[in-house]
Amino acid sequence: MDRFDLSFLHIRFLDIVDIILVAFIIYYIYNLIRGTIAVNIVLGLIIIYLVYLITEQLHMRLLSNILGGFVSVGFLALIIVFQQEIRRFLLLIGKNAALHRNKIWKTILSGKKELENEAIVTSVKPIIDACKTMQSSRTGALIVFAKFFDDQYYQNSGEPIDAVVSKRLIETIFKKNSPLHDGAVVISEGKIKCASCILPVSDNIKLPPQFGLRHRAGIGITEMSDAVAVIVSEETGQIAYAKQGRVRMDVSYRDLEKLLTRDI
Repeated sequence: MDRFDLSFLHIRFLDIVDIILVAFIIYYIYNLIRGTIAVNIVLGLIIIYLVYLITEQLHMRLLSNILGGFVSVGFLALIIVFQQEIRRFLLLIGKNAALHRNKIWKTILSGKKELENEAIVTSVKPIIDACKTMQSSRTGALIVFAKFFDDQYYQNSGEPIDAVVSKRLIETIFKKNSPLHDGAVVISEGKIKCASCILPVSDNIKLPPQFGLRHRAGIGITEMSDAVAVIVSEETGQIAYAKQGRVRMDVSYRDLEKLLTRDI
């Protein structure tokens, strides 16, 4: 009995690495667009391509020529249609690369002691105390904790502060008669960097309809960066915690302290 000839299979170690990397990129892009309107657009593009293949096989010249013209510029169309998602993907890569690069340089130039000092996170007690007060008074708030602070991105849409985190300062910013209460407070490197920041709003179609701009902005910034967000609802007083585009509702103070201690 003749054996199957498998000589055409020449799989190298780099081929396996190549497959794993492509699978990782596809999975990462899927997580990026999951739950957004982009998923419907992808399905629409797949349906158009399948219809084009069918019309091509059935020799339906008019329809196949029309769809063929669309398919021929498919790559350019993808860039135009998914420009927001592509920008978000590249922004995530760039920010993460810059963050790791800065840490490496600080390790080389400043030594281990400097790196250990940088690793000390801000005490979350004043943040928890401020959330307690704002919850009891039904004061809406959006606090973003950014591991990598982009001066141009955040400060262009808000007011620079660069102050030590304190309970009274957070409460004062979010008071309804304060000129800075609209928008988000951004905390990074143990300081309040800026306030009244306008953040990108999530376009996730699966979010509950009762979510307002504050919740959607808090979720949106975590979709496009490694930041986490704490949202205090003005209507219900509930505290929500957003990370990587997902939100956890009605968070207790103890759980909020654990989450912030772990993530910031």
